[in-house]
Amino acid sequence: MNVKKKKQDHENLIPLIGIKNQIVGFEKKEKIHTEGLLHSAVSVFIFNLENDLMLQKRSSKKYHSSLLWTNTCCSHPRKNESVLKAAHRCLIEEMGFDCFLEQKFSFTYHEFLNNGLIENELDHVFVGFYEKSPIINFKEVDNWKWISLNELIKSIHIHPNSYTIWLKIIVKNYLNQLKSIKI
Repeated sequence: MNVKKKKQDHENLIPLIGIKNQIVGFEKKEKIHTEGLLHSAVSVFIFNLENDLMLQKRSSKKYHSSLLWTNTCCSHPRKNESVLKAAHRCLIEEMGFDCFLEQKFSFTYHEFLNNGLIENELDHVFVGFYEKSPIINFKEVDNWKWISLNELIKSIHIHPNSYTIWLKIIVKNYLNQLKSIKI
C-alpha cells in the first residue's frame, strides 16, 4: 500500500465512542452514518464583537445535509487527532482562517436524516471570535453570513428545513451556553 493511500485511509477513520464517552475504535465516515454508530464530532461557533454568529451554508457537494445553513463549521476528529485540533483544522479548511477556540460543552444526539443516513454523535462545541470575512472553501461551503442569535431563532422557527439538525438542537437546548460568551 502506498503512503498516499495510507494517509487517506487514516484521515477517513473517525473515533467511535463507547458508553462512558471514551474512544473504543475507529471507522470510516460513510459506515458510521449508514449504521448510526456513536462517534465523535466537533462544532465551531464564531462570533464577532456585535455577538453575531458566522453561519455557513453547506456545499452542494456534501453527502448529507447539503445546502443547509449551519454553525461556522463542523467536522469529525481523525484517528489520533484531539477534538481541539479537529476544530482548528475544520475552521482553516472550511472557512480559511483560525482563531483562539474554547470548548464550551459537549452533548450527544441521535437523529435520522432525510436521505436515510443517521447522525449519532458526541458533539464537542467550541466558541471563538473573529471580525474579518472568511475565505470559504467552495468544496465545503456554498455561502456564509453573520446573523444575530435572535434572528437565527426566528429563522429556524419559520424555515426549520433550511438548517442542519445539530444546529437546531444546539439552538433549542444549549443557547444559554452560547449566550454566556464574554468578549
